[in-house]
Amino acid sequence: MTSISYVKQQRITRLCVRCGLLLMQYGAESAVVVDLSKRLGLALGMNSVECSLNFNAITLTTICDERCITTTRDTINQSINVNLLVQIQQIVNKTEATIDHNDLIDHTTLAFDELDKTVYPTWLVSVFVGASCAAFAYLNGGSWSITAVTFIAGMVAMLTRIYLSKHHFNPFITVIVTAFIASLIGATTYYFDIGNNADIAVASSVLLLVPSFPLINSFSDILKGYVNIGVGRAVFTYMLTLSACVGIVMALVLLRIQHWGF
Repeated sequence: MTSISYVKQQRITRLCVRCGLLLMQYGAESAVVVDLSKRLGLALGMNSVECSLNFNAITLTTICDERCITTTRDTINQSINVNLLVQIQQIVNKTEATIDHNDLIDHTTLAFDELDKTVYPTWLVSVFVGASCAAFAYLNGGSWSITAVTFIAGMVAMLTRIYLSKHHFNPFITVIVTAFIASLIGATTYYFDIGNNADIAVASSVLLLVPSFPLINSFSDILKGYVNIGVGRAVFTYMLTLSACVGIVMALVLLRIQHWGF
């Protein structure tokens, strides 16, 4: 095997940690982050790749010819993007399948630079989130008026959440404000005596705040041995749930509704 220079190993290390960092930021579970980062390093010529994860950081070491290079990067939570995760996995698979190793690092770097990070338009996401909340309300016995109010509440709440996230508000503050607005609109069914069951509108309008994906990832991490990051993700998920409860209570207290759910 041709000896790999220190500069080349540095580039490979940066590529591996970039791969792991993107996977963590966009919602991959820990086992996938470690596996793909290691596979990429091995495919690029490393003898070994070691990867350690924390809730908000990734540490990666590449080993080649008894020479180690270690780097650490902080992670920034982004919205979940499964399309991006699939693209990264395809890049790693293509790198592993490449026989000609000439310019392989350049091709892999270019592939990461050209990742398609486009997302659906804000208005489209908000409409479909509102529709899903409305469908949940209708399936639980809500009348058409309850369904309509729930649709508006879910849509406006999602617009608010996206706006606050784009402006880098604290995630807990974002959830509190989103839950408050969704509950405030949903609770108008109490205030103006709309529909047959106002409880359904309030409960369904905050459906978008259920942190199902992070919760599943936290359980998966714990079961697969990544206890530290799994517990961290679980605590983060529970704090999001608590923040949603705070927002709901604030809206109900403001409207002086004391009998919700009874």
